[in-house]
Amino acid sequence: IGTELVGEHTGGYAEFVVDITEAVARYRASALAQLPATESRVAPGRIPLAVRCDNSRDPETIPSDLSDFTRYGGLYRPVHLVYLPAGGITRVHAAPTERGDGSWQVAFKVQLDGSHGSHKSHEGVLTVRVISPDGREIATAKVPVPAGAESLDVPGIALPAPQLWSPASPALYGVEVTAGDSRVWERFGLRTFEFVEKGPFKLNGERLLLRGTHRHEDHAGLGAAMSDELMEQEIRLMKAMGVNFIRLGHYQQSRRILELCDELGLLVWEEIPWCRGGLGGGRYQAQARGMLEAMIHQHYNHPAVILWGLGNENDWPGDFPEFDQAKIRAFMTELNALAHRLDPGRLTSIRRCDFCRDLVDVYSPSIWAGWYGGQFSEYAKSARREFEKSRRFFHAEWGGDSHAGRHAEDPYARLREIPATGATEERGLDFMDIGGKARVSRDGDWSESYICELVDWHLKEQEKMDWLTGSAMWVFKDFATPPRPENPVPRGNQ
Repeated sequence: IGTELVGEHTGGYAEFVVDITEAVARYRASALAQLPATESRVAPGRIPLAVRCDNSRDPETIPSDLSDFTRYGGLYRPVHLVYLPAGGITRVHAAPTERGDGSWQVAFKVQLDGSHGSHKSHEGVLTVRVISPDGREIATAKVPVPAGAESLDVPGIALPAPQLWSPASPALYGVEVTAGDSRVWERFGLRTFEFVEKGPFKLNGERLLLRGTHRHEDHAGLGAAMSDELMEQEIRLMKAMGVNFIRLGHYQQSRRILELCDELGLLVWEEIPWCRGGLGGGRYQAQARGMLEAMIHQHYNHPAVILWGLGNENDWPGDFPEFDQAKIRAFMTELNALAHRLDPGRLTSIRRCDFCRDLVDVYSPSIWAGWYGGQFSEYAKSARREFEKSRRFFHAEWGGDSHAGRHAEDPYARLREIPATGATEERGLDFMDIGGKARVSRDGDWSESYICELVDWHLKEQEKMDWLTGSAMWVFKDFATPPRPENPVPRGNQ
């Protein structure tokens, strides 16, 4: 504000708030003091506000430059100027629960602003209005607010004729919470889910095969600065192709994406960008904890979210001289406990870090049959083998790259010599097109002809696996990534 630094935020992707109240007052006072005595003593109406973004590489921050996506810079999500009265509402968490008789109730935890003291001596009333999916007010509660309160628990409110949220019927309730001049509107949904130990996935008590894909916040010509209209077009395309699940890779994404998943009935795995490189020191770990906490608080009310991802490919060293599996396990354990403390109602997950598979609720190994290893006809056997080693199994990332418009009369011409060894995982630098073992990603032609057959085979096999929770094909669309300069579209993940 003016030339005064008011606040800083480390870590892209998450929303953040800076209180500018006192800085604005100081700026106004300074501007008034500089006016000649003969001029108007009215405080200037315009306040200069600047945000400086710095994307310089710092190994003690996440995500790593080794990550297979672009760390865009700049400010590419909306900025809002918000008026919040003393004691105003800063956060509302909705906690719907199913009772033993099949009825539902919802409780709320309301966070109030305590940074300005004028509400400390005044009691108030909090009003809660619950709105049904068809727009009717179905419940109202008034709760006294003690003077100086900074949080408030609203006990369970019964929900008559509950309507469950699902991909087939994404029913959304609304809640309006008012405290004096402060008003907050949130949506929530009623649903139960279960990753059965050594078994499939259930939503609202019935088995549902999760048919998924992945999304990066990235678009040609725009980078991460996608408009709301483009985001909606993208998510609707996913829904139209049959998706009921999205893994958001590999960072917290725009709130509009989560709203669309709620509205269209797409279940979500969302994760923090602790991705490759190893484990840094205190500053690094504090940032990871802060990003996990921000993601959970900010996206807590979305019924679409079922999994909080704690990391991705954390078995991949490179940023630090030390790569200590025991220390990575210890920090993963800490993040797992934090996620469960902040949100007891959801599960945790990671992908591809075998020495941490037992620490989280749901584990996804690396299985790239017919791309980074072996033949795609080995998929079912590879998946079953990994399922047997996991308490709760999900298969995130399968498929392969293809160059749009490239077709082949015989897509297997150069692949018949690749052995079917059962080793279908991605290891080390298998993502590169040089060196290492024989594999389709290096030795194939990257034709659409081959990839269509690989995808069809995987989908056909998955429909027959009655034990499978589900899978997510990598990836919905191409995106930019610096580590792939040799691809047919340079620096593109295809």
